[in-house]
Amino acid sequence: MARRFLFVLGSARPDGNTELLARGAAEQLPPDVEQQWIDLTSDPLPDFEDLRHDSDHARPTEGPVAELLDATLAATDVVIASPLYWYSVSAQTKRYLDYWSGWLRTPGLDFKAAMTGRTLWGVTALAHEEPEVADPLAGTLNNSAAYLGMRFGGVLLGNGSRPGDVLKDTEALARAKTFFAREAPLARFPYETG
Repeated sequence: MARRFLFVLGSARPDGNTELLARGAAEQLPPDVEQQWIDLTSDPLPDFEDLRHDSDHARPTEGPVAELLDATLAATDVVIASPLYWYSVSAQTKRYLDYWSGWLRTPGLDFKAAMTGRTLWGVTALAHEEPEVADPLAGTLNNSAAYLGMRFGGVLLGNGSRPGDVLKDTEALARAKTFFAREAPLARFPYETG
């Protein structure tokens, strides 16, 4: 399967620092690698409704949920580009991940098997000097990947608060040049690696 990247933008600000960093990393991908970009704020997902004990989820056939499901299933690599909001992913991003729960229970979809072996990546901008404050965001993504048997490429961190600040983070921009070139290991829960 040829590599196909899905970039899921979860910022409340258009052209924010996280998106700028993600686009900088994406520029380094070979020209034959297909890219799809979906901004979760331009066509927002409705609130997720957990039906797992009430009824089966039906496969969506139209609207933003169907578009995102189809794009997720078509991707070999899913890139969550979410700013660090209160030490984790944004509300828009969390809603997207919540939909994974419903897709796991959608008859005929076999979402878990479809995602097994694919790669999840993260890109985030934070306004804090110590990168450890992004550990909850990285943990959310790593554990989501581990649950689905995916690979996890880690999180590309950049520093910036005001629009465009991340473009001054020369270390982050340097890491962006090789971020997607690395071989991503199979994701493991923390208790499996200790």
